[in-house]
Amino acid sequence: MATGRLGVGETLGALNTALGPGEPVWFKETRARHLRARDFLAPRPALQARFEDGQVPEHVVRAVAGLQGPGVAPVLRCEPTPAGLALQLQRPAVFERVLGAVTAYAAPAAPAAPGPRVVLHCPALRGALGALRLSQLRAVLVADHLARALRAHGASVRLVPAVRDPHMRTFLQQLRVDWPAASEKAATGALRNLPLAELSPAPDGGGLPPGVLGTVCLKEVMRERGCAAGYDPNVDKCLVTEDLLSVLAELQAAVRHWPGDGPRGLAAAPDADGCMALHVVSCEEEFQQQKLDLLWWKLDEQAPRTQKHLVCGPVKAASALTAPEYYDLRHAQVCKAAALKRGRELSQDPTWTEVFSVLSAATIKFEMLSTAPQSQLLLALADGSISTKGTKSGTFVMYNCARLATLFEGYKHSTEQGLYPAFPPVSSLDFSLLQDEVSVVLGTAEPDRSPGVRSPRAPRDCAHGDDVQVPGSAQHGFQLIL
Repeated sequence: MATGRLGVGETLGALNTALGPGEPVWFKETRARHLRARDFLAPRPALQARFEDGQVPEHVVRAVAGLQGPGVAPVLRCEPTPAGLALQLQRPAVFERVLGAVTAYAAPAAPAAPGPRVVLHCPALRGALGALRLSQLRAVLVADHLARALRAHGASVRLVPAVRDPHMRTFLQQLRVDWPAASEKAATGALRNLPLAELSPAPDGGGLPPGVLGTVCLKEVMRERGCAAGYDPNVDKCLVTEDLLSVLAELQAAVRHWPGDGPRGLAAAPDADGCMALHVVSCEEEFQQQKLDLLWWKLDEQAPRTQKHLVCGPVKAASALTAPEYYDLRHAQVCKAAALKRGRELSQDPTWTEVFSVLSAATIKFEMLSTAPQSQLLLALADGSISTKGTKSGTFVMYNCARLATLFEGYKHSTEQGLYPAFPPVSSLDFSLLQDEVSVVLGTAEPDRSPGVRSPRAPRDCAHGDDVQVPGSAQHGFQLIL
C-alpha cells in the first residue's frame, strides 16, 4: 500500500503547476451532483483566458492525467467537458490510503515553518454576562473556532481580552470555549504618558466631558495611513477615555509580549510587520471597533500595520433572549428530548448531567457556526425546532452523533464478546468494489422484513427508533449498523 498523507492543497498545487505559468484555475468540487462525475474542475472561462479558444493542449491533458507527487491524490481520468477540464480521482485507491492511516488525517499536518503571530480580539467579552446578546455570542464562538483553526495551521495566537467577569468565565466553560482570564484591567501608564499634543483639546475652547482625556481626529489618521477604504465615512472624532486606553493597553501588551519571548521586562518588541490583529465583532460593534483601530495607530507606533475585521451578521429570533437565556433554553430542550426518547428517569440522572451539558454546547455551536459568519442567522427557538426527528437542527445532529458513538462503542464491546466477527484489516478490503454512489437515509425506509441476523440487543435507528437491517446480511454473519 502506498504511504504518505494525501492533501487537497498539494493536489491543487500540482494541478495548477501542470497547466503551466499563470493564476490558479483548479478548484475542489463540493456539490453532490457534480461529485458523481468529477472531483476537481478547471472552469472553461479560466481555460479560455489561459489557452487559445480554451483548448487545452493534448500533452497538458496527458500530464494532468499522469500526475504524481508527494501528497497528490492518484488520478483516474482527466477530460474536457462543457464545464471545463474535469478530473476524477482513483477513489478506491484514495479510500484505501485514507482509511489505512486514519490517525494521520485526524490530526492536522505539522506546518513546514513557524506560522504568523495573530492577536485575536473579541470585544464582546468585555461586557457583563447578563448583557451578552446573541449576535455577540456568535462573535465569541466564531473567535474561538478561528483560534483553534489558526493554531492547527501553525499560527501563534494571543486571545484578547482576558475575561474578568467570573460569571462570564463560568459561561465560557459551559460552552467549552477556552479563553484566558484576568482579575484586573491592563495598566494604561505607557499610553497616558504620550505627549499631550497627541490629544486635541475640546473645540471652541469648551471643556471636555467628565472622564474624557482629549479628542483625536480619526480622519487625519486615515489620510496619513492611506486607509480610508473600508472604513465608515462617518468615522471622525474620537473621545479618548480611560476605559478606551485600557482596551488599547491590553492590545498593546498582547502584541509586545508573546509566550517564549523571555521575561516580560526584557522581551524585545516584535516587528509590527510580523504581527496581525484580527478583530471578531458583531455588526453592532463594528463602528466602534473601526474607531479603536485608528486610535491604536495614532497612539502606538508599534501597533500592527495589518488589522483585519471579521464582522458577524445579526442573529434574529422570535423572542429577545440574552446569551445565558439561550443556553438555558437549549439545555432544557435537550433534556426534554432525552426524556421523550429514553424516559424521564434518564433526563434526571445525575450521571447524565455532563452529557446534556456537552450536547447543549455542541448544539449551540452547530447553530451559530453552520451559517457563514457575515450572513444573517435565523434561530428557531420553539420546542419543535429541537426534535430529534428533524434533519436541520443542531440538536438533531448532535443527538445522532452521540447515538452513533454509542452504537460504535456497542459494536466494539460485542466484537470483544464474540457476538460479531472482528472487522477485517483495511489492507485486505477490496475497494475496487466501490463503484456506485450509495446513499443511506436513516429512518425513512420501512424496516427490512427479510430473514437476517440480529444481535441479542437489536440496535435502534438513532433518528427514529426503527430497527435497521441490511438485506442479505445473514450470509455474512454480521449486521451493518448505521
